[in-house]
Amino acid sequence: MAIEWMHKQVVAEPAAPIKEETLGRPPELQLRRPNRSRKVGVMVLGTIILALVIWAWSSYGHRFAAATPSAPLVTVERRDFVRSLRLHGIVEATQFYSVMVPSLSGAAMDTLVITKLVPSGTQVKQGGLLVEFDRQAEFKNFLNRQAEFRDFDEQIKKKQAEQAAARAKDESELGQAENAVETARLDILKNEIVSRIDAEKNQQNLEEAEANVKQLRETFELKRQAAQAELRVLEIQRDGAHNAMLYAQTNAEKMVIHSPVDGLSVLNLIWKETRMEEVREGEQVRAGVTIMQVLNPAAMRVRSRVNQVDIPYLQPGQPVQVTLDAYPDLVLPGKVEQISPISVASGFSQRVRSCVVTFSMQGSDPRLMPDLSAAVDVVLERRPNVLVLPREAVTTQNGQSYVMVDANIGVEKRPIKAGLSNDIEVVIESGIDAGVAVRRQGKLD
Repeated sequence: MAIEWMHKQVVAEPAAPIKEETLGRPPELQLRRPNRSRKVGVMVLGTIILALVIWAWSSYGHRFAAATPSAPLVTVERRDFVRSLRLHGIVEATQFYSVMVPSLSGAAMDTLVITKLVPSGTQVKQGGLLVEFDRQAEFKNFLNRQAEFRDFDEQIKKKQAEQAAARAKDESELGQAENAVETARLDILKNEIVSRIDAEKNQQNLEEAEANVKQLRETFELKRQAAQAELRVLEIQRDGAHNAMLYAQTNAEKMVIHSPVDGLSVLNLIWKETRMEEVREGEQVRAGVTIMQVLNPAAMRVRSRVNQVDIPYLQPGQPVQVTLDAYPDLVLPGKVEQISPISVASGFSQRVRSCVVTFSMQGSDPRLMPDLSAAVDVVLERRPNVLVLPREAVTTQNGQSYVMVDANIGVEKRPIKAGLSNDIEVVIESGIDAGVAVRRQGKLD
């Protein structure tokens, strides 16, 4: 623009008068010399202006570039500076009760159907219902076994009554036979006064009566043993039906699970054909699978695998802040609880080793659940009431730090002394005051 404007000025000047020595020449020769002089002047003037523009840009161009909208302003603030170490881990519960699909006694199938299920994240009380499985088959089995038990019990009572009547009859016969022996013995006493034939008959009657008593006594014991065996068979059958009834009753009770403690219900992920999912009502689950946990939300911790180079920065009892990746606004205080003394090799390289570190958390929140990923910030150093700037507002060149400050003539490159820094901020030791606006234009080397 400046070159074009100067060119217009040169063209607008009045033509110089023609000298006398040019008179008498042809017209084309009289006008050529003044036009050549004007062209040379314009070229010289344009060269001078171009040199001035290049010099001005080299001296002040970076100030105008720094003042573009791509470099927003930030203000030097005075506040507490914290240098921390950020670690990552998984939230887990320290106090919990696992709910497992029960294994039923004598059941033909190893899968159960869920009929009632507490949703994940529900606050449950002690004794509250957690999960219930379909119990119709066990109820039917219980009723059938109960009917069998009662039937055998009645058979035993009937058999006992029959055996009591048979025993009374056998005892009566045995008593009559014993009386007959006594009668025969009395007749023997008459043998001295009766004939020989009567005496022999009396002796024969006594022998027959004694033989009869002996036989009745032997059969009496055999009959009692047989009756006892019959009764025992019925008792065994009755006990078997009773045990089956109790098994069915116990199975039905196992299929309703209540919470033993107050806590928060959390459904576990189980394998379903091709993916991991939570269980739902109406689905079949195999016995022995853990489908839920009831945990104490006030007793949670974070388990993290920490690289061996960061272990020296950690000490048991060191304060930390835990942030959930799923809920960035939720920040809970905690501390370093335990550091594993044995390191574990990484899956990528045997040279890279890490240790398991657990961090306890203070407080509770309904959103705090196991298996959530969390970030743990360990406070390594704290400096109160210092000047702080974002890292991208400070540039370091050859060991000297600078900031870009707004000035009357543009942007001024001001040297400063930088101190401690973290991933976000840097401490300003000197060279600038609080409240000064600087540009975001670089990063700290």
